[in-house]
Amino acid sequence: QVQLVESGGGLVQPGGSLRLSCAASGFTFSNYVMKWYRQAPGKERELVARITKDGGSTNYADSVKDRFTISRDNAKSTVYLGMNSLKPEDTAVYYCSAASSWVVRGKYWGQGTQVTVSS
Repeated sequence: QVQLVESGGGLVQPGGSLRLSCAASGFTFSNYVMKWYRQAPGKERELVARITKDGGSTNYADSVKDRFTISRDNAKSTVYLGMNSLKPEDTAVYYCSAASSWVVRGKYWGQGTQVTVSS
């Protein structure tokens, strides 16, 4: 069956770094744009990063640009989100999704991983 499994979340101090991973299975990973979303308590789900099918281009929300880095390894069917200079406002559940194109919603979604930035 199709699965997207996020990992790497946890508790970090402000200014710290964390790398999230999303391992995919059950579909042809390289045929999908991969996206990271996040949802903080009481807030709407926010698209934070996207990466093309071949990993050649990326896009970020203004709130995370220059701090977060999305990457993918198609040989491992895994997409990553590197997070640097973390702020308390980055606290959220982070979700991985797979979409058929740049502009459509994800067809597949992971269960989410919690990131908490707090001192």
